Formats: sequence, C-alpha cells, structure tokens
Amino acid sequence: MSKKLVGKVAVVTGASKGIGASIAKHLADEGAAVVVNYSSSRDGADRVVAEITKNGGKALAVQANVAKEAEIRRLFAEAREAFGPLDILVNNAGIYEFSPLENVTAEHFHKQFDLNVLGLIFASQEAVKHFGPDGGNIINISSMVSTAAVPNAAVYSATKGAVDAVTRSLAAELGPRKIRVNAINPGMVETEGVHSAGIAESDFRKQIESQTPLGRIGQPHDIASAAVFLASNDSGWITGETLRIAGGYR
Repeated sequence: MSKKLVGKVAVVTGASKGIGASIAKHLADEGAAVVVNYSSSRDGADRVVAEITKNGGKALAVQANVAKEAEIRRLFAEAREAFGPLDILVNNAGIYEFSPLENVTAEHFHKQFDLNVLGLIFASQEAVKHFGPDGGNIINISSMVSTAAVPNAAVYSATKGAVDAVTRSLAAELGPRKIRVNAINPGMVETEGVHSAGIAESDFRKQIESQTPLGRIGQPHDIASAAVFLASNDSGWITGETLRIAGGYR
C-alpha cells in the first residue's frame, strides 16, 4: 500500500510524549519528514526521533516553547533548514490545569491561554509563511471540553472553545490560499500526563468509561490515525471542521 504523505514536511508541537508523539510517529510512517518539537522533555523527543529513524523515517527534535514568539520563529526556521518548505502543522502543544472558580487567578488564565490559544495562533501565522505554493494543512488539537460541561475547567474549556473558533475562522481566511484548517477534539486519552495527574486509575476515568458507548478511554493512536487522515489528500475537501474522537461520549 502506498504511503499517503511521501515528500511532505510536518511540524508537530509538543511531540515528546502522549498524543503528539503518536501523531509524529504516524505521520512519519506515512512518509512525512517530521520535526518533533518539545519544550522541556529532550529525552522524550529524542526517543520519538530514534523510533522514527529506526523504522526508516526522517525526523528531527527541535526545542522551542511555543508560548514564546521568538522561539516559534526559530522552530520553523530550523524545520525549513532541515527539510525544506512546510506542508503540515499539528498544533498539539497545550497545558491543562483544573481549578474551582474561587481559585482562578490571572496567572492560571494566562498560562493556559498563552500556550493553548496565542501560541497556536502564532505557530499558525509562522507556518503560513513557510508553506509552499501548493498550500498547506493545519491540524489543531482541541478537546471535547470545548463543548462538554466539565466542572473546575472554566479556563481550560475556554481555551479549547477558542481553538474551535480559531479553526473555523482561519479555515475561512486561508482557504483561498489552499490551506486547510481542522481540529481534532479528543475525549479522555491515556497518556503520560493522565497517569501523572492520577486520572488514569481514578473514579473519574471509570465514570467517563461508563458513559462512553464504546466503553473505554482513548489511546494516542486513536487520535494519530485521524491526524493522518486530516493531513492527507483523503480529506482534501474538508476544512473548518472539528472532529470529535471520544468513543461516542457526549
């Protein structure tokens, strides 16, 4: 079977672990050269690159905090230097902090909005400069909390509601330039972050699973295969959409 992304160049932000790492590996498996961005987890990013190259793929780890404009510019400059013009950006880097309303602070708000929304916008802005004449593809990793009511997540949910809105707006704005923009809205996915937050073995997980028609939480590959679809010509007439991947959870 022919690979779907041969000759393509992709940047995946926050790709040292979890969903981002799985997306990077899946894009590489389909033939894309992948820039594995990380903010602090150098070891994780190096492991992802090593796995891709061991399987015959092309990948490079590049450190950059995508909440910072200057670092975003450097990330895309290094990507271009390594692999040439860009075709795919996956805006996966994000942070979540839960807090009851009475504990919300300006710092709690800005920490999440600066990365989840402003960083995503700046990364998209920079990616557009590096796309070739054939256009490009932006995939934003949002969350089901953009529409599901989750207590203690007012700020995090607000960032993901903003990501959905940005996705629709940029799709309308960039479509004439042959740039597609879509979002994936995962449900709960079993990642390192979910384990370290103590959610993986929690009653909250059991509650989600009991309300999920398919009876389980997600795995990173559940999201990564959808990212491949949105990055490829298989979805060539799809833009401005939010694809909810949550096992039927509402």
